[in-house]
Amino acid sequence: MSGHSKFANIKHKKEKNDAAKGKVFTVIGREIAVAVKEGGADPANNSRLRDAIAKAKANNMPNDTIDRGIKKAAGDANSVNYESCTYEGYGPSGTAIIVQCLTDNKNRTAANVRNAFTKGGGNVGTQGCVSYMFDEKGQIIVDKEEYEADPDEFMMTALDAGADDFNDNEDSFEILTDPAKFSEVRENLEKAGVPMAEADIKMIPQNYVTLTDEGDIGRIERILDLLDEDDDVQAVYHNWDDSSVDEDDE
Repeated sequence: MSGHSKFANIKHKKEKNDAAKGKVFTVIGREIAVAVKEGGADPANNSRLRDAIAKAKANNMPNDTIDRGIKKAAGDANSVNYESCTYEGYGPSGTAIIVQCLTDNKNRTAANVRNAFTKGGGNVGTQGCVSYMFDEKGQIIVDKEEYEADPDEFMMTALDAGADDFNDNEDSFEILTDPAKFSEVRENLEKAGVPMAEADIKMIPQNYVTLTDEGDIGRIERILDLLDEDDDVQAVYHNWDDSSVDEDDE
C-alpha cells in the first residue's frame, strides 16, 4: 500500500520558529479545554482528552502546561466556552480549502476567515461545497528516523491494532483509521511502543491539485499563512499538492 504523504510538509512546519510552536500550543490548549468541558477531567474516562494529551506530547508540550490546561478547564466555571465551526471555500484555480475553528466569537472568526480567503483571491463557499472531495480519517504519522521497523511487519501491527490502511512513504509510515476507531488504534499502537509524530482526525483529499502558476502559488500561500496566524483556526485542510514547494524551501 502506498499513498501521498504530507509528512514533508508536517516536518517542515515543525521546524518553524517559536511563534509557530506557540500557535500549536494554543490550538492544542483549546482542544484540551473543549475535551474537559465535554467529558470531564479524567483522561481514563475521556477518550477525546486522551487523544488531545497524546497530540500535546507529540508536539513536545510540557506536562505541567497540559496539567494546568486540564485543571483550568475543569475548575473554572467562568472559563471561556469555545464553539466549533467549519468554513469551506475555494483558493486559486478552484483549489479546495476546509477551515476548522474553535472560537468564543463566531462573528470575529467568520470575518477573519473571509478576509484570509479574499486577500488570497479565493472565496468562502456554502457548507458542503468542497468537503465531499475529502475523506474524514484518523491519521497517524510515524517518523522513520524515530522508529525503525520492517514495513511489512509494521503494517500487520497497524492492521491488527484496527487500522484501515497503511502507507510506507519515503520518510514516514502513514496509518489511516475510521474516525470512530481512531482512539482505539492510537492507544493500541502507543501500548506497542510506537512513537507518533502526528496523530489526529483529519480531512484527507481524495485527489490533489497541482498549481504551476507562480501567482496562484503565492495567493494560496497567502490564504494559508493568514489562516495559520489566526488563533481561532484549529486546522486547515486543502487539496493543493504543495510537496514540490516544500522541497524547494528545504
